[in-house]
Amino acid sequence: MRSIIRFTAVSLTILIGITLHANIILATSWVYPFVVWEGYTYEVLDEKITDVDEEIGSVTRYSDMETYSGNFSNTYKKGTKYYAIQGIDTAKAIAVEVEDGIYKKAERRGPFVAEKQDPYIFVEKIIVTFFVLIIFSVLIAIGLTFKKKNRR
Repeated sequence: MRSIIRFTAVSLTILIGITLHANIILATSWVYPFVVWEGYTYEVLDEKITDVDEEIGSVTRYSDMETYSGNFSNTYKKGTKYYAIQGIDTAKAIAVEVEDGIYKKAERRGPFVAEKQDPYIFVEKIIVTFFVLIIFSVLIAIGLTFKKKNRR
C-alpha cells in the first residue's frame, strides 16, 4: 500500500512539473509586431502615417502566446482597424490605427501560414495516461490485498 502512495505522489509531482514546463515552453516568441490581413503578414513599423484612405479591415483575433488564422495580431487588440495608405498599393503596405487618429505603417512580409495550435493537447494526453496508470495501480494493489487475505 505504501508503494501505491509513493507511486501516486511521484506521478502527481511529475504531472505538475510537466504542466508547468509546458506552460513555459509552449509560449510563442515573435520577431516583430505584426498584423495579418487577407492571408498576409504585415510588419508594423515605427513609421507614422498621415495619408490614410478607406478602412479595409480590423484585427479579429489577438494573442501574444498562440498563433491563429484570420486577421490575427501579436500586438494589437481585437477591433484595431486597418486602412489603405493613399498612393501605396495594399499589396505593399497598409496603415494600422494604433491609437485614435494615430496610424503606423505596416509593410507586407509574405503569406501568413498558421492554424490554431492547442499547446495543451500534449499535456492533456499525459494527464489521462497518468490517471489511467494510477487507477490500474490501485486496482492491482486491491487485487493483491484480497489474494493475501484469502490465503490466510
